[in-house]
Amino acid sequence: MSTILITGGSGLIGSALTKALLKEGHSVRWLSRAAGDRNRVMAFAWHVDKGTMDPSALDGVDHIIHLAGAGIADKRWTDARKKELEQSRAESARLLLRTAKAQGFAPKSFISSAGINYYGAVTGEHVFTENDASGTDHIAHLSKVWEEAADEWAPLCRVVKLRTPLVLAPEGGGLKKLAMPVRFGLGAPLGSGKQWMPWVHLADLVRIYQHALVAENMDGAYNVNASEQPTNRDFTKAVAKALGRPMFLPPVPGFLLKLALGELSSILLDGSRASNAKLLGTGFTFRYDTLAPALNDCLK
Repeated sequence: MSTILITGGSGLIGSALTKALLKEGHSVRWLSRAAGDRNRVMAFAWHVDKGTMDPSALDGVDHIIHLAGAGIADKRWTDARKKELEQSRAESARLLLRTAKAQGFAPKSFISSAGINYYGAVTGEHVFTENDASGTDHIAHLSKVWEEAADEWAPLCRVVKLRTPLVLAPEGGGLKKLAMPVRFGLGAPLGSGKQWMPWVHLADLVRIYQHALVAENMDGAYNVNASEQPTNRDFTKAVAKALGRPMFLPPVPGFLLKLALGELSSILLDGSRASNAKLLGTGFTFRYDTLAPALNDCLK
């Protein structure tokens, strides 16, 4: 069994992953603002804004899983918020790396969360692969900077970057927010409704991280979305069906979302498809590869 250090361990993905790793018999540590024992998990202090962390967190660690990052859709993208989004992802990875080098430490792997929006907030028929270049808008820039920080670990260990779409989970996450108006009979497509919505079930995402820990053939970036990728209109219809609610309202005008959310609206009004063939080629198989069973599991 391995000792695994997780950043962002208390979040939606980190909590589920920690539970799964402990069940497998691994030893799990977190990096957190406050040190202490967290129910079978020891948390070590770090402060990314101050550039400090407890170096003993790295003692005996086999793998690092980097999930830390401020919520992309939690607040409007002011200049200050954009800086926070970037620092919480990229600078945290670099703080870890500086500390590792100072300690003469090298893990077996550095596995980082990344964004499917690496390709940009665009809508079209192209299905993006990991060989495609990054987009040119802000969300693509954030995703690129995030990955570049992870790549700085490459001289020390195997680096895996998991380009993550909307995560479907029974509790919390983006699905809860998207499903809320549908529950009250107010579900409607956003903007044109033609934007693609790649997604992954939380249970599968946890399994992908577990797979990446042991699959030594995994290296570099991977799109981790399920195979079925609906449009926003079809996704909203599927949510309504899973909840047994009607959907009859006209689309929410894009300009209203732009007024309310500013630049943040781009990730709601545009979206593209991504190929998961590279991930499947490593031997991973999805339990939830189509939308209806995933929604039924999350919304039951």
